[in-house]
Amino acid sequence: MAAAGGVPQFASLYVGDLHPDVTEAMLYEIFNSVGPVASIRVCRDTVTRKSLGYGYINFHSVSDAEHALDTLNYSSIKGRSCRLMWSQRDPSLRKSGTGNIYIKNLDKNIDNKALYDTFSLFGNILSCKVASDAATGASYGYGFVQYETEEAGKQAIERVNGMQIGEKTVEVQAFQKRDTRDTNDGNFTNLYIKNLKTEWEDEEKLKEAFGKFGTVTSTLIRSDAQGRKFAFVNFEKNEDAKKCIEDMHMMDVRTEEEKAKAEGEEEKLGPDGHPEGKLYVGRAQTKKEREKALKSKFAATADSGNKGVNLYVKNLDESVDDAGMKELFSPFGEITSMSVKKDDNGKCKGFGFVCFSSPDDATKAVTEMHLKVVQGKPLYVGLAERREVRDERLRQRY
Repeated sequence: MAAAGGVPQFASLYVGDLHPDVTEAMLYEIFNSVGPVASIRVCRDTVTRKSLGYGYINFHSVSDAEHALDTLNYSSIKGRSCRLMWSQRDPSLRKSGTGNIYIKNLDKNIDNKALYDTFSLFGNILSCKVASDAATGASYGYGFVQYETEEAGKQAIERVNGMQIGEKTVEVQAFQKRDTRDTNDGNFTNLYIKNLKTEWEDEEKLKEAFGKFGTVTSTLIRSDAQGRKFAFVNFEKNEDAKKCIEDMHMMDVRTEEEKAKAEGEEEKLGPDGHPEGKLYVGRAQTKKEREKALKSKFAATADSGNKGVNLYVKNLDESVDDAGMKELFSPFGEITSMSVKKDDNGKCKGFGFVCFSSPDDATKAVTEMHLKVVQGKPLYVGLAERREVRDERLRQRY
């Protein structure tokens, strides 16, 4: 196997996809067998000291580092295939996007090594990665390859796009950074869907359900921190994606039993204001776009005469008090007021409110804390509805 990328003048390797229990001592034992190792560092969280899943190995000589790359790339360490590449100390090369391609609709059995073997035919690879679930290692069905040169990337797109790899025909295209992608609201093909029906949690059934609106080029199902499924469906044509939104958005996805049980009850809303029992289908947005929309919503709340942006927090552990709430949310900005609701025995009733002075701080808090597991429970964090808004929504519903 050829070295991944041009050989640099320093002998440092990046090692990724490490098992959380892998230590410097384990890596030393493995890599020192190839040649004398100068130093090893497993990168860790500054607070918990837990492994971040990657590290750096420095050899005394470039030839030993190159030999390690050739012989140990994708070898198994504690049951996980480790990923090696030259450590790129020049951030401009790493961030330039030169020769970077995106592969989607990958067969779920294609791993990092199989992807590398397929694409190394076209040039020296700087990095190669199949996106996968951190806990299970299951592939998400897409990946990235960055070549040393732009020409190699173009050749890979030309030769592999539309080819069958495994059981699926892949799409290969030049990778675009999120901030340079076309975010024209009217020109899109990729949809984000949440509150899925149970039967749609199978990709074939999802594709069948949404395929009635036009040719679906790829699908992807993921889970949030609470284990709830959401999906992305990409259409070939923009008009098919729009037709799908028009037809499917706000479809009632509850079972008859769930509808009967909820009869007469207040409709439950998510932090974005969308009803939990209704299907959400909309243009897939980048994280930056979602944060911008949330910030605008919070800014409107602040501009309406309220002092700050008030957030509603629920699913709190009964042991949480005001000090505990402050500890959770103060890292995101200035808190103007806060309240944990307690029962007659002084225990938390499971919910509370925290008000931030600025929309920016509230946006950061929701983005980071919604569905974050605290004391074994995933938190709900969303905009607190004013009483008059809530009353009006209920009036319109009933």
